[in-house]
Amino acid sequence: MKTIGLIGGMSWESSAHYYAAINRETARLRGGLHSAPLILHSVDFAPVAELQSLGHWDEAGRQLNAVARSLEDAGAQVLGLATNTMHVVADLMLEGVGIPFVHIADPTADALLADGFDTVGLLGTRFTMEMGFYKERLASRGLTPIVPEVDHTNLNGIIYDELCKGIVRDASRQVYQAAIDRMAARGAQAVILGCTEIGMLIDDSSSALPTYDTTELHARALVGAALA
Repeated sequence: MKTIGLIGGMSWESSAHYYAAINRETARLRGGLHSAPLILHSVDFAPVAELQSLGHWDEAGRQLNAVARSLEDAGAQVLGLATNTMHVVADLMLEGVGIPFVHIADPTADALLADGFDTVGLLGTRFTMEMGFYKERLASRGLTPIVPEVDHTNLNGIIYDELCKGIVRDASRQVYQAAIDRMAARGAQAVILGCTEIGMLIDDSSSALPTYDTTELHARALVGAALA
């Protein structure tokens, strides 16, 4: 099994879920006491979040590029970025990196298409919902993404002010449920939990639509790439 290099810490709450999911999937596929050979570089999220808020994406990309190169130098053979939002700088992050990169949107698209869905709701940070990088990747696979028409500020605030800090509130779950209901009324057949923390708040049992948790799907895809 190849060594997985994982850029995490955005937030550490979701990175902890990644670590568990990667090792659960490795044990499921390999059996026994197997776990994943993994190198995790967990960044300090506060400076990254500040760069996001200022729109300094190039600087964030350069910083992540240095991290990606360090993981390759440390022996990583497959690379993953444990956040949806920062895939906006994936191309810059990968400059000069020679190991395969598993993009978080691809296993999500694979799962949706395999289940026969084409029109999908997308939840995430305001950057993921409003910027084109994620929706365009989904559209290139033949999916039609729908984002909430309202609540971007509230949905975004719940991620940064609560979920990234490990706070899970029923009132916030209801905000997300209402957003899902409205997307369902506009034709969404399923919903992408397009921020790696949203799975802490929403799953199939609390959603009007089938949910696709990018954290779990990405973790499994990283294991698949490492075993290929």
